[in-house]
Amino acid sequence: MRTFITRNRILTVLALVGFVVFLVYAQTNWDAYRLRILNLCAVYTIFAVTFNLIYGYTGQFSLGHAGFAAIGAYAAALLTMSPEQKAANFFLAPIIPLLRNVEWPFLPALLVGGTLAALASLLIGWPALRLRGDYLAIATLGFSEIIRVLFVNWQRITNGSLGLKGIPDHTNLYWSWGAALVTIFVVKRLVDSSYGRALRAVRDDEVAAQALGVRLFTHKMMAFMLSSFFVGVAGGLMANLISTIDPKVFMFFLTYQIVGITVMGGMSSLTGSLVAAVLYTVFLEVLRPIESPFDLGPLHIPGIPGMRMVLFSALLLLVILFYRQGLFGQREFSWDGLLNGFTRLYRRMTGLWGRTPPPSTVEKGEQ
Repeated sequence: MRTFITRNRILTVLALVGFVVFLVYAQTNWDAYRLRILNLCAVYTIFAVTFNLIYGYTGQFSLGHAGFAAIGAYAAALLTMSPEQKAANFFLAPIIPLLRNVEWPFLPALLVGGTLAALASLLIGWPALRLRGDYLAIATLGFSEIIRVLFVNWQRITNGSLGLKGIPDHTNLYWSWGAALVTIFVVKRLVDSSYGRALRAVRDDEVAAQALGVRLFTHKMMAFMLSSFFVGVAGGLMANLISTIDPKVFMFFLTYQIVGITVMGGMSSLTGSLVAAVLYTVFLEVLRPIESPFDLGPLHIPGIPGMRMVLFSALLLLVILFYRQGLFGQREFSWDGLLNGFTRLYRRMTGLWGRTPPPSTVEKGEQ
């Protein structure tokens, strides 16, 4: 057993080293377009993993991700922008004096954005997490829309509907994928601990979990706040990646994307969330040409805006029909499973190659 554990740790370290080498190569040699896609893969991975923590492991169907991402995005943007850039943005109404001359490094700004999102989740979760099922979804969706409307009207803090432009582009592969790996590590350690078993008990049967001594509200709030913290960090990464944000970026459509990614990957599967986030981001860019006019032989097909999302919805529907638990279900990646799969494949191939073909009917007749 110790041999297998040591082997798996060595393979994990080697995989991480290889991934870091890939990130260094991509950050140095890839163009801005491909780098943005790879960064968005990491951001959507954080969104999907955190939603899986709330719904897949705890069973709380929350639709407030867009609101928490908006808090983290605006906090990180305002704390990293220079005073000159803030003055250029806030020309209708001056920014409040508290934020006028503030310019922080990127890491503290991300942490503040995540902390503010976690505090907002505490205020929202205190009444909302006492609800269940569809009522919780409606309540969190309503709070998310309240946050967005507040950002539209807080002219001296968020610049209202004009949004913020010229945000420093601090986000790179090291920041985005570093945050994604930390998120996966923390959530994985949580769900494999005694707290994770309690969260699964809450998901499966709240009455039985409470009878066994699990404090329902405490565990729900812990998962909700931890998820919101990392969503706020992801929002800050997104703001400093696209360099411009406004309240329309954080409408319900963003939450719909996160739910679709998580369902496609599989509930209670962090591996599925990672793979689905990457596939979603890449496929959306691969399908981008279908929204522009193109010729298919003698046939001229006009571009239809939004067709990418129609095709993605069709793909999601196929996944739900044929893989009802998502691509991975509740399964996780493991070195043992991967090596056992290669071993079985090798045995089948060697058995096929080493098998002596049976004599033909002609040879039998001649004999």
